[in-house]
Amino acid sequence: MPPRKPIDRRAAMIMVVLCLIWGTQQVVIKLAAPAMSATLQMSLRSGLAAMGALGVALARREAHWIDRATLVPGILVGVFFGLEFALCGEALRYTSASHVTVYLYSAPILIAIGLGFAHRDERLRPEQWLGVLVAFSGVAVTFLGRGDPGAYPAMRFGDALALGGAAAWAITAMVLRGSKLANAPATVTLFYQLVGAGVEAGAMAFAMGETAVHPTLGLGLALAWQVLVVAFASYLTWFALLRRYSAARLGVLSFMTPVFGVAGGIILLGDRIDAGFAIGAVMILGGIVFATTGLSRRRREGHA
Repeated sequence: MPPRKPIDRRAAMIMVVLCLIWGTQQVVIKLAAPAMSATLQMSLRSGLAAMGALGVALARREAHWIDRATLVPGILVGVFFGLEFALCGEALRYTSASHVTVYLYSAPILIAIGLGFAHRDERLRPEQWLGVLVAFSGVAVTFLGRGDPGAYPAMRFGDALALGGAAAWAITAMVLRGSKLANAPATVTLFYQLVGAGVEAGAMAFAMGETAVHPTLGLGLALAWQVLVVAFASYLTWFALLRRYSAARLGVLSFMTPVFGVAGGIILLGDRIDAGFAIGAVMILGGIVFATTGLSRRRREGHA
């Protein structure tokens, strides 16, 4: 299996766009929640996007990768990818979106630790680990304390669900990196994961009785954005990046997502900017720069 490349300028720019897109997810889902539950939205968008991914795989003649060699890891990544979305969808019922984001974005640290043990080319240097810690601390500073302080038992349950979602995300990345799917086309990887997400989130929505739908123009636009841009185009691009670049270092860049999420909340939901957000945003961006530039500098100096 060829070693993954360090992050270059092109990958960094693509990740900025992806994080901007992903940052809209919670805001858009919240806006559409009165018309359709968050969990059911995730199921519907994943199922529709899965059909699109399969169509692209067939058009590119990549569907032959859906075979015995990729079936077992495909099922595994589908199960854990689906579990991530199902748990986070339910977490939004009990705790604030800010808490869900904090706990969900602990996943890149779990990914970096797990992959570092299994793959030498995924290991971060000590100075990069410092950047990771600064970035995650920035996420915590940005979001902690912004949610509703009431209903603490329910919030703790929601927090636990979000942590479970982060663990599921990390397991997905580790299975993907260590299996035949690591070299499979992005369309095939995306298909497996979206099928899992569609089935699991849908099952959870039906089990919880969250099946009411009130068709509106806003709901239609929200679903179109989630299906075409978020679940299809952005994830297809993400998995294509994972085939070429270090998953641990891409995960570090994903810390930009919560910053964009809060910005989207400010613009679309009228949230107010506070000092905690400003300080946390600086910490996140500073940590990302520190963590992703160290390796490139060492390589140029001939120490890598």
